[in-house]
Amino acid sequence: MSTKDRVLVYSTDPKDQALLSGELEKNKNLAAQQTLVDQNKYVVVFRLETQSRGGKTVTVMDKLPAFEPFLKELTKELKVKCGVGGSHRIAGDFGIIEIQGDKRDAIKKILDKKQIKYKGM
Repeated sequence: MSTKDRVLVYSTDPKDQALLSGELEKNKNLAAQQTLVDQNKYVVVFRLETQSRGGKTVTVMDKLPAFEPFLKELTKELKVKCGVGGSHRIAGDFGIIEIQGDKRDAIKKILDKKQIKYKGM
């Protein structure tokens, strides 16, 4: 019996647990879906908001594709690299990312590295 014919029945290794539950297949599908977002078809629009936020400044990125995994990954990367909090949401046909503070310069550098077009401020 070759190793290809064997079926894993039980294991305490976290990698094997992911294999048993099918999470590895889900992660592969998620990675394939993330490549579906064409970065040349949209232009990110920047704006600063302070209204209804207690005087705090928030950098808002609008007109992003309404694709949840893409928004989630980009938001996480921006929050980590800028060292601030933030959130994402889908409003209608577009996605919106809000990053706390005036982080336009840092965000623009990150978007340039990812070759994402932007306009505004």
